[in-house]
Amino acid sequence: MNKVRVIIPAYNEESSIAKVIKDIPSHISEVIVVDNKSTDLTSKNAKEAGATVLYEPHMGYGYACLNGLSYLENLEDITDIVVFLDGDYSDYPDEMDKILKPIIEEDIDLVIGARVKSKREKGSMTFPQIFGNWLATSLMRLFFNSKFTDLGPFRAINYQKLLDLNMEDKTYGWTVEMQLKALKQNFSYTEVEMNYRNRIGTSKVSGTMKGAVMAGVKILGWIFKYTFK
Repeated sequence: MNKVRVIIPAYNEESSIAKVIKDIPSHISEVIVVDNKSTDLTSKNAKEAGATVLYEPHMGYGYACLNGLSYLENLEDITDIVVFLDGDYSDYPDEMDKILKPIIEEDIDLVIGARVKSKREKGSMTFPQIFGNWLATSLMRLFFNSKFTDLGPFRAINYQKLLDLNMEDKTYGWTVEMQLKALKQNFSYTEVEMNYRNRIGTSKVSGTMKGAVMAGVKILGWIFKYTFK
């Protein structure tokens, strides 16, 4: 039986975090919520829903993810697969087995939950998100012959392979860094089409012009860095 642990970076997700945790399949070994300096009841609600709660004082998606990884590395218990999931309830946690299946049954290294148009709720992705995904994946296809179509945060990866990536991005570039490094190291990967809905609350990235611009700059920076590396 594979031991699967879920890492959820969360910032002010008090209205959604319990729903996310509740919908995660019961066979998952542990749900880890990394509170990224929330000012609301995110931590309290996550604990009450049964999650392990960590606190990350540095603001940034990557900081939160790295905190979660550090926790896993210090466990005596093994971890076979790590799932990353947002805390805003835009993804469908109950569909988690779809992204685990290729790893468990086909020994795939990395699986991305693709937010395809046909399965997206209207308004669930902003124009900057859609354009940014298109541009980033098009450049990855051009420079690396990649087959990725999305930088979706709902993803699963073999734990040992994740360690091999030596992840380092602290903010917006975490997802694209993982995919670029996986391409560079010739990991096996696939995408699985997933349902996607309007998040609860306001996005801290796509919901603001500053966030959208900063995320775009960071993502393109990683792509060009690896193109000429």
